[in-house]
Amino acid sequence: MLAKFQQWLEDLFATADGPSRRPILSKHLESNISDIYIIGDLAGAPVIKLAMAQGYDTVNHIASLPTAKAPDPKMLDLLIVGAGASGLNAALAAQEKGLSAVVLEKERIANTIENFPEGKWVYAEPDSEPPKGKLWLDGARKEDLVNRWAQIVKDNQLDVRTEEAVTRVEREGEGFVVESSKGETYRARRVILATGQRGNPRKLNAKGETQEHVYHRLYSPRKYKDEDILVVGGGNSAIEAAITLSEQNRVVLSYRKGEFSRVFKDNMRLLNEAVAEGRIRIEFNSSVKSFGKNDAVLSVDKGGHQEEITVGAKHAFVLIGAELPVKFLKSIGVKLENEWEGNFPRMVGLTLLTLLGLWFAGGQTGLIPNVALSISTWLGALTAAVSLGTMIMFGRAGDKWSWLGISFLVWYTIYGAKTGTGREFWPFNNWGYDALSFADRPWSFWYTVIYTTLMTVFGIQALKRWGLERKDRFQVWRYISLIGFQWLFFFIIPEFLFQWAVEYKWVGELAADPVFADQAWRSYGIVYAWPLFFYTFFYDPHTIWVVWGVFLTFVLIPIFVLFNGKRYCSWICGCGGLAETFGDRWRHFAPKGKNAIKWESMGSWVLIAATVITVMMLVKDIWGLFGETANLSLQWYAVIVDVWLVGILPVTLYPFLGGKVWCRYWCPLAKMMQYMSAFYAKRNISRFHINANDKCIACNECSRNCQVGIDVMSYALKQDVLDNETSSCIGCGICVTVCPMDVLSYEPETKSFEVKLSGEMGKI
Repeated sequence: MLAKFQQWLEDLFATADGPSRRPILSKHLESNISDIYIIGDLAGAPVIKLAMAQGYDTVNHIASLPTAKAPDPKMLDLLIVGAGASGLNAALAAQEKGLSAVVLEKERIANTIENFPEGKWVYAEPDSEPPKGKLWLDGARKEDLVNRWAQIVKDNQLDVRTEEAVTRVEREGEGFVVESSKGETYRARRVILATGQRGNPRKLNAKGETQEHVYHRLYSPRKYKDEDILVVGGGNSAIEAAITLSEQNRVVLSYRKGEFSRVFKDNMRLLNEAVAEGRIRIEFNSSVKSFGKNDAVLSVDKGGHQEEITVGAKHAFVLIGAELPVKFLKSIGVKLENEWEGNFPRMVGLTLLTLLGLWFAGGQTGLIPNVALSISTWLGALTAAVSLGTMIMFGRAGDKWSWLGISFLVWYTIYGAKTGTGREFWPFNNWGYDALSFADRPWSFWYTVIYTTLMTVFGIQALKRWGLERKDRFQVWRYISLIGFQWLFFFIIPEFLFQWAVEYKWVGELAADPVFADQAWRSYGIVYAWPLFFYTFFYDPHTIWVVWGVFLTFVLIPIFVLFNGKRYCSWICGCGGLAETFGDRWRHFAPKGKNAIKWESMGSWVLIAATVITVMMLVKDIWGLFGETANLSLQWYAVIVDVWLVGILPVTLYPFLGGKVWCRYWCPLAKMMQYMSAFYAKRNISRFHINANDKCIACNECSRNCQVGIDVMSYALKQDVLDNETSSCIGCGICVTVCPMDVLSYEPETKSFEVKLSGEMGKI
């Protein structure tokens, strides 16, 4: 049972990886192995200009270190693996800084670009960023760019050794020993990996795939004439190859799925034309069973049963993407994102042991005689401390399951004790709330202080990351809004201003009304609309709160949604605010894929439950019906939704599933706003949408950084409008911000525009 649950969790966490899994890197792109740096596509630089910048910046950082030069004159200062944009620019920067460097390239200089189709245009985006370093870059055809780079290598006498792959990297003393496929051994103070992600073509592992006429790249497509050709794949590379080859050949395109979901709009148009003209035949839901000498056998799903067909294939091109060089990275010891190492059962045992120790430490078990109470309290505290310390020790040693257990303990304590004296969760029953209350302030106050502090500290970091560093005014104002709403409406007003308004009679006659004066907690409802602020209409609310609650929920929110979709979640809401600030650093771990989207239906059930219970409570208060049923339902809702689904589970999972767990899967207000926004979008009156132009390069940065797991790239590739009719988009705009090609925009003309920020140009 435990093993199955562990596997389910690992599968869930793995959905975040998508096609963009990356090594764990520090600020200066240093891996978990000291003095091994990773740059370029493998480090998340989606375009050539940004890859060049990483190479330049990394070498400048290394040059600033006191240990930049190797201690032994026979040792290289740098060994650079990969002669692409980042590797070559790093070598040029090293030469400029007086550092000795050798570049090893397993194929050819600029091999990824060399493998582009003939005449393909290479962009020099983003336009707002000037190129760094000495490597030339401007918009050009791939042949011109590759020739220009080869000349730069020659003119600068860079030591670039092609067709020499790295086979082993091992630490030795203050540096590394590096062995190559040519039997050469190099010693270097530091190693920079600039290998990219596309150097290892993915294979089908089908029978006959190793034959000479089965290729995993397409070179010179126009040399093939009047032949039967099989192309395997459903991405842009495969479709572009099929289109080009079909000009002079008969092409069969085999794809394992039932439709193309990530294809450029123009490519789909050209493909449809080629199919209509009979130049290309598409076999959907098919996989290659074997390659023959002049043909191939496909297994095709014909509505639930498999059929085998034989197609002509004098040449076959398997273009199904590339694999991350995981084996090579693992051989070095480099850790990747979202790796789940450690012992799951041990984490469960230590977590329960910590809670058991806290139970005895609280002295409320009822099992210990008074004479032994003090001893059991200290033993319980010691047990909890030792078990928690053991988890921390294992966590620091790389056990990720231990960090999950620690995260759970922290937030279970915070929310489990916050329920109030006598209502605390085990093991904090009758002592947790009081133990965490101090300085004449209750634990609920200190919880708000912690919440606001987390949002402020991490919000400033996120503002710097997305707003200031990228000169993006939209993100600057978004994070100012989130932090501002938290401070004013979710801290200062309920904790201070409301009491002062009553004490000093700022609210006139309302100050003398005991019902109103005792409802400071209801001031959260100034911004929190029902059903997020679930108790708006019951527990004896003052009339002013009822009127405002109705107006906010059923008038202001629908108007807001008409113009802004679900931006309430990413600009105003404190729940969404914690996810966008404290949870921001883990946003790329949001679950992705069809199942992850299906799970969003849970929010509908919470919305239904909130509606039914609210109606029952109102009927109970007005007509006295549903008394016990309403009260019991409310108690269960308070425990399940207000504690577990709002607090313990989502915040525990921030570092593992991104920040939007509650907002995406369970928040009834978010679901209600999505229904509203979808209603407006279907009737073409919604003012909220994200558009795309035709410049998408399929870098996946937008999808990777979406907190709600939307495959934004598929919308961009097809230039489809992204709105709440087809997605749960919350309008945070991070996809617009991270796009290096300025593809995405809120503007209907699908053009990005620039604004002045601190004397610099930035995009919205």
